[in-house]
Amino acid sequence: MNHKQADQVRQSVRKSYSEVAEANNKGDCCGEQSSCCGVSSDAAINTLVSTRLGYSTTDLDSVPDGADMGLGCGNPCAIASIKLGETVLDLGSGGGFDCFLAAAETGDSGQVIGVDMTSTMISKARSNADKGNYSHVEFRLGEIEYLPVANDTVDVIISNCVINLSPDKKRVFSEAFRVLKNGGRLAISDVVASIELPQEIRDDLQLYSGCMAGASHISELEQILADSGFTDIRIAPKDESKEFIKDWAPGRGVEEFVVSATIEAVKPGENCCGNGCC
Repeated sequence: MNHKQADQVRQSVRKSYSEVAEANNKGDCCGEQSSCCGVSSDAAINTLVSTRLGYSTTDLDSVPDGADMGLGCGNPCAIASIKLGETVLDLGSGGGFDCFLAAAETGDSGQVIGVDMTSTMISKARSNADKGNYSHVEFRLGEIEYLPVANDTVDVIISNCVINLSPDKKRVFSEAFRVLKNGGRLAISDVVASIELPQEIRDDLQLYSGCMAGASHISELEQILADSGFTDIRIAPKDESKEFIKDWAPGRGVEEFVVSATIEAVKPGENCCGNGCC
């Protein structure tokens, strides 16, 4: 993908998610037939979607109204093993849902940072943080390929169905490696390709914004992570996710090519010795 095509993808994704945030603020549905535009004003619908992704009703009840927008493809906090006092970074934080769940795990002695490329989402997340009195959660405007985060400052990176949207995944994981401390870890839910995607799917910008066309093959992601310096790489596809992925683009058959997966890895270093990652 050349620079012009990559910029076209970013602009399409930014536009789609801005529309999602604006629609949610107005209590409307944006009307797109994809996961990224599946947000609804009906809390019951969003609850159904989120519980299918692995969240509990306790998770949903613990965050401010409007934080759960029914987006994502899994529950990264469930695999992150977040500890008290840790610093957590969420790539593509949306309305702040996963950040608020992480904040409960870090406690007030920790810090949670959400990064999102859309100003409307950032405003929404900050408003939700104010409603929930989350003093140790902050949201920063930026692209995940160019993180507004200092080197070696993060214990855990979480992300939910966002990295597949990037046209430069090598850059994303390079940046993730940069900001993690030695021994820091990735705990990601994302969409991956189980077999090669047909070109007509890859070229569909709506499917790209819908978290499908930009999915990388599992073996490609493993290589990118290894080249970025990560160890203990584990990518675990969830075949059961095909049931909800089928609803993202009805009739397109995308569930035959992509699947939700958990992606875990560690930045090696002296702080992780003894945990089997050195």
